[in-house]
Amino acid sequence: MSAALRVGLVGSRFAARLHLLAYRRVYGVEARLAGVTSPTAERREAFARETGATAYPGLAAMLPHVDVVDVCSPPATHEPNALEAIEAGKHVVIEKPFTGAFAGGGAGKEGLLKDALASATRIVSAARRRGVVLGYAENWIYAPAVQKEREIVEKTDAQILWMMGGESHSGSHSATYGIWRHSGGGSLVGKGCHPLTACLYLKQVEGRARHGRPVRPATVSCRVHEITRLPAFRDRGFLRTDYDDVEDYSALHVTFDDGTVADVFATELVLGGVHNWLEVFANNHRTTCRLNPVNLLDTYNPAAEQFRDVYVVEKTGTKEGWSHPAADEEWQQGFYGEIQDFLECCATGRRPQSDGVVAHDTVATLYAGYVSAERGGQQTPVPVAPLDTLT
Repeated sequence: MSAALRVGLVGSRFAARLHLLAYRRVYGVEARLAGVTSPTAERREAFARETGATAYPGLAAMLPHVDVVDVCSPPATHEPNALEAIEAGKHVVIEKPFTGAFAGGGAGKEGLLKDALASATRIVSAARRRGVVLGYAENWIYAPAVQKEREIVEKTDAQILWMMGGESHSGSHSATYGIWRHSGGGSLVGKGCHPLTACLYLKQVEGRARHGRPVRPATVSCRVHEITRLPAFRDRGFLRTDYDDVEDYSALHVTFDDGTVADVFATELVLGGVHNWLEVFANNHRTTCRLNPVNLLDTYNPAAEQFRDVYVVEKTGTKEGWSHPAADEEWQQGFYGEIQDFLECCATGRRPQSDGVVAHDTVATLYAGYVSAERGGQQTPVPVAPLDTLT
């Protein structure tokens, strides 16, 4: 039997804890969390004590002791951490957004598109050259609802004509979200990447099933807005508003190279918990994928204090009244599936479902969207890379 895969986490906050739950659910692959590193010594030491992993002061110190590096640090650090791990011959998982451009929201968007594409290309090319597995940790691809739609598309020879989806809530957990130089954008990048990647993935699945090649994005039209910074906005204290130079609303229209379309919405303006959804309109069926909320159970709680120690659902705002508690939120949103797939790929050498192709196309589409928004919504080409340079 081969030795267990040793996993090292870069980061110890929200994303790292989501991935930790998924690593604990892996089956059929021998793997263990071996290391963790993050900038704050107190936090990484606490994470290590909780998990049994070893805390390291930096990535370089951790690399000799791991086989897989899971990058859960802020977006601006994704590329340097990934490249350091790849050059050391380690398999790499990169949390969303895959990478981006971090010059700031006031920079010209054509320059940001160029920078973001160059970053994505460096990561994908390095992994291809070194022969390591590169996993883009887009949990929406692995959500059970989206995977069921993949099966329908593959087995029924479906043609997807139009998709519509979105991710919204009342504001990010991250302290650095809202500052472009850390996050690489606002709601379009931070939230829109989820439904967008699912749309790109399903069209790739369709294309490979029908023609042996993925259908890819061709053009975008996009608008972004800063609603909570409008002079007339009335702040009642329920929405996060401390954004520096990023948008809090985005609408992205994608045209694929076969002429079909998708519409993606992402905002920080939605109360009542996370709103994650995707609708697929095909020539032979229609599917609605509900990621969150999912009403597996309904609970009425007359006093919020009673549920003080009960997790209900992410960012719901209150635990009083009727709610739809998540029976297994990490499962329904695809976190278990993505880590399972990545570790199986590390063990066998096959390509992940969420790979460098969909990662690179997502970056290209998002930042072409910013160029379109800067031009008032003008249709803008998506500069996808040749397929043979990404596989």
